[in-house]
Amino acid sequence: MKKSLGAKPIVYPTPVFLVGSYDDKGVANVMNAAWGGLCSSNPPSVAVSIREERHSYANIVQRQEFTINIPSTKQVEMADYFGLVSGKSCDKVEQSHAMVERAEFVDAPMLCDCPLVLECRLLATHDLGAHTQFVGEIVDVKVEESCLNSAGQPDVRLVDPLLFAPGNRAYFAIGDFVGQAFAVGKGLAES
Repeated sequence: MKKSLGAKPIVYPTPVFLVGSYDDKGVANVMNAAWGGLCSSNPPSVAVSIREERHSYANIVQRQEFTINIPSTKQVEMADYFGLVSGKSCDKVEQSHAMVERAEFVDAPMLCDCPLVLECRLLATHDLGAHTQFVGEIVDVKVEESCLNSAGQPDVRLVDPLLFAPGNRAYFAIGDFVGQAFAVGKGLAES
C-alpha cells in the first residue's frame, strides 16, 4: 500500500547540475541546481530551474548563455559548496580553488574537472512560481575522453555522475546496469 506524502518536489533521482555563468563584471560563478533535466531532442535542450534571488539568475538573463557541468561523485564536496554559498557575497570559484575555463561556444565558464559539460544558449524562460525555468539549447557537449565507451559515447559508469535525492537531501551514486533501453521491453510489446 502506498502512503500519501502530499504535494512535494520529489523525483528520484535528480541530477546535480553545476550551472556556470559570468556576472556583469566577468567573474565566473557556479551554482548547484538539482531542478533540471533534458527537455527536448530537437533542438537538443536542457532545462534548469533557478530562483530569481540567486546570483546565477541575473547572470543568465544578462548573458543569455550558461554551462551545465556534471560533477562526478568524487566532486561531492565542491558540488555541495556551490550550493551553500552565494556568488553575491564572494568569488565562489576562487574560494573553492576550482579550475574554470571559458567555454568554446558560449559566453560562460566551464569547470575543468567535471567529466561532462553542456554549453547552452538560452532558448526560453518560463516563470513557474518560486522558480524560473531556463531552457538552454545545447550547442556543444564536452566529455573527458576517459569517460567514453568503445563506441565513442559517454559511459554513465565512467562519468560517475553525482545524484541528488530531494526527499532526504542527500547525494548518491548510480547503481548497476539493469537492462538495455528500447530492447528489454520487447517481449511485452510482442505479446
